[in-house]
Amino acid sequence: MHIKADTITRTVALFLALVNQILAVAGKEILPFAEDDIYQMVSLLATFISAVTAWWHNNSFTKAAIKADTYKEELKGADF
Repeated sequence: MHIKADTITRTVALFLALVNQILAVAGKEILPFAEDDIYQMVSLLATFISAVTAWWHNNSFTKAAIKADTYKEELKGADF
């Protein structure tokens, strides 16, 4: 199951809007963010997490991953 970044962004924006509304009704200070600001920050966070995850999975850092890369290269060079 893969949840789209847009879905996560809209869900977080909705949650913050609800919290903001509850604070306003309770007479507390409301959050100093506009809906567009929240959307942009959550989108930025989702993009950053996606980029770091993709980078991490496409680069070998652990001993096991480096060994697997070596094995893969050996298999590519072998004549079957």
